[in-house]
Amino acid sequence: MVTRRNLLIAGGAGTGLIVAWAAWPRSYRANLTAAPGETIYGAWLKIGADGQVTVAVPQAEHGQGTWTALPQIVADELGADWRTVGVEAAPLNPLYANPLAADTLFAGTFDRIPAALRREHAVRSALMLTGGSTSIRMFEPALREAGAAARVLLCKAAAKRWGVDWTACETQAGFVVAGKRRLRFAELAVEAVAFDLPGELPLRVDEEGRLTGRGVPRLDVPAKVDGSANFAADVRLPDMLFASIMQGPIGASRLVRVNRAAAQRVRGMVSVVEGDHWVAALASNWWAADRALIALAPRFETQAPVVDDASIAAALDDALKGPGHRLATIGDIAPVMGGPGLIVADYAAAPAFHAAIEPPCATAWFHGDRLELWVGTQASGLAREAAARAIGISPAEVILHPTLIGGSFGAALECDAAAQAAVLAVKAKRPVQLMWSRREALARDRVRAPAKARMTARLSSNGAILGWRAQIAAPATGRELAARLMPDDRLVRAALALPEGADGYAVAGALPPYRLPGCIVEHHPATIGLSTGHLRGQAHGYTCFFTESFIDELARRAGMEPMSYRIGMLGGDARLARCLSTAAALGGWDGGGDGSGQGIACHTMAGSCIAVLAEAEVGEDGRPRVARLVAAVDCGRQVNPDIIRQQIEGGLIFGVAAATSAGVQIERNLITAHRLGELALPRLADMPDITVELIASNAEPGGVGDLGMVAVAPAVANALRSATGKRPRALPFGRVA
Repeated sequence: MVTRRNLLIAGGAGTGLIVAWAAWPRSYRANLTAAPGETIYGAWLKIGADGQVTVAVPQAEHGQGTWTALPQIVADELGADWRTVGVEAAPLNPLYANPLAADTLFAGTFDRIPAALRREHAVRSALMLTGGSTSIRMFEPALREAGAAARVLLCKAAAKRWGVDWTACETQAGFVVAGKRRLRFAELAVEAVAFDLPGELPLRVDEEGRLTGRGVPRLDVPAKVDGSANFAADVRLPDMLFASIMQGPIGASRLVRVNRAAAQRVRGMVSVVEGDHWVAALASNWWAADRALIALAPRFETQAPVVDDASIAAALDDALKGPGHRLATIGDIAPVMGGPGLIVADYAAAPAFHAAIEPPCATAWFHGDRLELWVGTQASGLAREAAARAIGISPAEVILHPTLIGGSFGAALECDAAAQAAVLAVKAKRPVQLMWSRREALARDRVRAPAKARMTARLSSNGAILGWRAQIAAPATGRELAARLMPDDRLVRAALALPEGADGYAVAGALPPYRLPGCIVEHHPATIGLSTGHLRGQAHGYTCFFTESFIDELARRAGMEPMSYRIGMLGGDARLARCLSTAAALGGWDGGGDGSGQGIACHTMAGSCIAVLAEAEVGEDGRPRVARLVAAVDCGRQVNPDIIRQQIEGGLIFGVAAATSAGVQIERNLITAHRLGELALPRLADMPDITVELIASNAEPGGVGDLGMVAVAPAVANALRSATGKRPRALPFGRVA
């Protein structure tokens, strides 16, 4: 019972109220909708009269395979026939909240909020988020319990018919069986829900201590192959208009004039809608809308300071010179970090594009009393709130239809297109589909933050690291994400009002995986004038580059072989050591000596480990070429090895692109790239030979969506150092002299 005395004991009236709020019991009802013939089993699955098992998945599918891996957990626990398993997007509900993703994506905001309060806040706010390699880690327990509960109920229904104890029944391939007797799920589905569940659900465990670990056909592939899959751009509504939009330059920009007369001459043009910071053209088809937008020749006024490559670099330099916030401290490095002999190296990472194939798109239809919204989003509740806020209605008056996403890499967390489409639908009084052009998607991309690091270490006479200091200058992306995506959230506002500290998102992954006697990681927040966001790999994409490049430098300074040097510092971390030795063995590691063109790197994140061996060289044009990548991965228990392998392979390719592409360039508040072809992304002919080895493990399942890309850049940088004798210190590498 929560009493006034309890509140006071909890640490003061204010703290006590927060603790009491977090601990207050609360239950939520499932809100799945049953089609004719379907029977709902809790919040996670339905069984149809035809035996079809439909699993509700709260995570967005944008190519990572979550619409297969999550249903597979239910199917294996239930004993369903995979050929009869389907999937649908879960409705908005606190039951589907993802506190783990909230902790990852908004780490800079919620670092100092108690864990229990963070979790309760995410649940009560129904924060349905996809990101941070959290899908399996967050939802496996709930899905296993859902499958087990349905299995028990079906067994009880069959047992009553047969007059046997329900524990004598089992499920196999869509049937309840007991000896030679068999009943299909479809025959029992309706009556089974009337039975009670036991106090403890009997979860299945096979002889190897796991349930899954097998490849099954992906559920999303057939519709994508035959073209029946629905993305946001595929929505068609009666009397619908198409819109293209142009927003002002980076910074505080406002629209000052447009050429409406020129736009009106474009065939198919219908109307122009102006906002304070943007203008949109509406037409009978998107091509006409985009031609009309170009004819409008919008002019913007930007009053903010100039933002360009030089100003961003200067802001990072200034931040690095100023005081930093401690993210982590291990031991006392003060006695060893003074005097001469310190090894100091500076590294940098430029902003990075998402460069997703599918640009932001949303379709909106305002009915006068409610808004319908079709959008591919990684944050369905936040997209609904953004649309409602934009047109001044309650989120409860917005019906959101989540669609498949075309590989957003984190860009679909943003809600701009949803809000803009809502405004356009209200103005036009007709359904409107807004699609950003490629040039707009690049120009307004919420890029991965740039960063600069100063790495400092002291070595003993035998090459051991005595002290390690990582000073990282980067924008506080975690705080920025929370403030932008949840502007009305009271807890976010309260957290942002706290004194600024290290942004957990901005320096995630900066703590080395090695057992060092003394180590300090500091974040130096930088204000760069450029909006930043979440990109696949998170900050690990640059912190791993800083750490593993510097470790390679230290190994060479100590005259030691880089792979053995790493293993010697792992202090009993058998999983990461095995990844390193496996990658080295499979890749024919020769020690990474001068002229070998080989490099190695490793990393841990989201409960998983990876080691990457790279072979690289510099082409005649001065650009780096990656010839081979070998990755060894320990991601714990494997739900679907095929999907894990696909994710790692895709991540490795993503990592090559992040390391060798042209990167983001900004001149006078404008991103210079307008087309994907200008980004120097690797093509099929540039692809390295790839080998991926999945290491069997009984550890809890870890994340893999981000894992593949993070260690590629340092492995390639170390390979280029061994090939040329010169070390790339700035990411992406571009031309290597």
